[in-house]
Amino acid sequence: MIGKAMTSTPEPSKQGSIANNTADPVRQRRQLIDRWTRLAKRIGYLSFGVSIVAVFTGLATSFTPLVGQLATSGLVIGSILLAPTIVLGYAIKAAEKEDRLNGN
Repeated sequence: MIGKAMTSTPEPSKQGSIANNTADPVRQRRQLIDRWTRLAKRIGYLSFGVSIVAVFTGLATSFTPLVGQLATSGLVIGSILLAPTIVLGYAIKAAEKEDRLNGN
């Protein structure tokens, strides 16, 4: 790596602004909510993926009641999880942006 200085400082993460001030209880709570929303998003998208795989498996083979139940439950679980978590994710990002703009 010619021309690039090697430093021992770690690169900031995407969520670095949330973890900057751990003494503030509001930011601690916001960080906790952010962790839960990221987990719920992963589970929601995974359940949509299960639903998609189930439908294509049913179309390729035979569409059994189990395949229909997997497809339906994947859509229901994904919708229940993703609707509020996407909104909360945007709210957290907006609150952090506003804090940065106000100098907090």
